[in-house]
Amino acid sequence: MKIGLFFGSFNPVHHGHMILANFMLEFTDLDKIWFVVSPHNPLKEKSSLLADHHRLEMVTRAIGDHLNLKASDIEFRLPQPSFTINTLAHLSEKYPDIRFALIMGADNLQSLHKWKNYEQILEHYDIYVYPRPGLINDELLKHPHIHLTDAPLINISSTFIRQGIKAGKDMRYFIPTEAFQYLEEMHFYKK
Repeated sequence: MKIGLFFGSFNPVHHGHMILANFMLEFTDLDKIWFVVSPHNPLKEKSSLLADHHRLEMVTRAIGDHLNLKASDIEFRLPQPSFTINTLAHLSEKYPDIRFALIMGADNLQSLHKWKNYEQILEHYDIYVYPRPGLINDELLKHPHIHLTDAPLINISSTFIRQGIKAGKDMRYFIPTEAFQYLEEMHFYKK
């Protein structure tokens, strides 16, 4: 079995995330997708994040009963800040019969050289890349473990959604219904 790990803060999860996960399931050789909710990306500020359990709950609700999608809190129990190579090593040890792969945007591929032990990631794990506006490192695309997909280009961001909610805009159609209902009940991002 091959599982794609879709890392993110999912602050909040939105339809763009769900479309990309669905695309990866249907149009690549990945059998399942795990949404790995990251407690803290070392390259981002932590202050704007909702509490970990709230973001995990929104992802869980967005997924619903889809059997090949899973919300994962694995990084909540690993040392902070979370580094992808540590998470991959932990999962590979815990599930030796599963092949893990990464799912990332082309923008993240551009900064892969800044990641801790990125050479080990490239050597041992497949990386499925979805398009993002901007440049792509052509040299990395030649690597045998990099798979550039033709996933739809989705220009929705969690930042845009948070800003819209704070400004009093109706953002319900950007977020899966169950996740949006939870967000509304909890009055997230309004201040």
